[in-house]
Amino acid sequence: MAPQTKEEKLALINENLEEVLDPQIIEEVLDSGRNVKIYWGTATTGRPHCGYFVPATKIAQFLAAGCEVTILLADIHAFLDNLKAPLELVNQRAKYYEFIITSMLKAVGVRTEQLQFIYGSSYQKNADYVMDVYRLSSVVSEHDAKRAGAETVKQSNNAPLSGLLYPILQILDEEYLKVDVQFGGRDQRKLFVAAKDWLPKLGYKERAHLINPMVPGLHGGKMSSSDEGKRQNISFPFEVKIDLLDPPEVITKKIRKAEAAPRVTEGNGLLAFVEYVLLPTSALLGQKEFRVDRHEQEPLIYTDAKKLYEDYANEVLTPQMLKPALSKALIELTAPIRAAFEASAEWQEVTTKAYPPPEEKKKKVKKVKNKGTHYPVRPKDAQGQDGVPAEEQQEQQPAQSQEAGPEEKAA
Repeated sequence: MAPQTKEEKLALINENLEEVLDPQIIEEVLDSGRNVKIYWGTATTGRPHCGYFVPATKIAQFLAAGCEVTILLADIHAFLDNLKAPLELVNQRAKYYEFIITSMLKAVGVRTEQLQFIYGSSYQKNADYVMDVYRLSSVVSEHDAKRAGAETVKQSNNAPLSGLLYPILQILDEEYLKVDVQFGGRDQRKLFVAAKDWLPKLGYKERAHLINPMVPGLHGGKMSSSDEGKRQNISFPFEVKIDLLDPPEVITKKIRKAEAAPRVTEGNGLLAFVEYVLLPTSALLGQKEFRVDRHEQEPLIYTDAKKLYEDYANEVLTPQMLKPALSKALIELTAPIRAAFEASAEWQEVTTKAYPPPEEKKKKVKKVKNKGTHYPVRPKDAQGQDGVPAEEQQEQQPAQSQEAGPEEKAA
């Protein structure tokens, strides 16, 4: 059942978040009787993988709470961030993202009437927006721009100027998308704090910010997208990437290889995926639970993450039990996405254009090494007999002519 009261909506909006900046802004909107407007941006660079289920799950919860959600397909950001996406591929990749994110939300049973996709290039080249980029550039220092984008823009020696424009554009997006809230991962926090300071300098109001926690990957540690466009605001992509279109046998194989030490819950990416994806999405589908089948025993059924972590720490739940259960649940969750892809010729065509297969490298012809004498290689006409240089043979000739031959010695 969809939440009806203000408290129910707030509980669903805030579930599993690490931090909420300026929550009173959200409460004031709900008190006014209108829907909260939230946006999430993702740079259209690498192919989305199963880590995208973390922000997608929160977006699904926002929609279930009656929020109006905008997904910004940040095609210009993808280009600005150290040219991670070639300009000629950006548009096709944005289309791919729209296809796959829509199918992810439908897979968890969320109605998408209050969801809209907007391409950054549709308004970020307009005169008013460009003028605001200039205005904000005049009141923000180089130091502050670098600091704001330190965890979101790829840093390098002698970095292009586009990296300084990146945070300016992201902060202006809040105003031009006309939202109340921006949603992102913990790596966006410096940008969110900068937005509170920078926007009022242009006479624009402050927004609230919802921050997702950083969640461990399949091999422990922070899940990262291998720096594939930090504007994705994911905080949670698999280090061993499970593509959203991977077939069941590939998903099973990748999860089987995932790191999961017995009894160790800290940094355990498998448990984190259950907590932040499988339990919330099962709730959206009507029954919040994660089921672990056991040989000749009653299955373990979890309805909250606390019990899941306790059982794993006490070896009631082992890696050998957890991995097959997680594989089964993820295969079921991604089945509608694979089916939608197979049924859409347009999506398949876009995929080929957005992520063309890499060109085959030409095989290098192995050079034949000169295994001759220890003398340096010389042109053929400069070589004498037995590999001795001709000029040295000429120097030896007089000495050889003065020496008596065998017949003369015999005489």
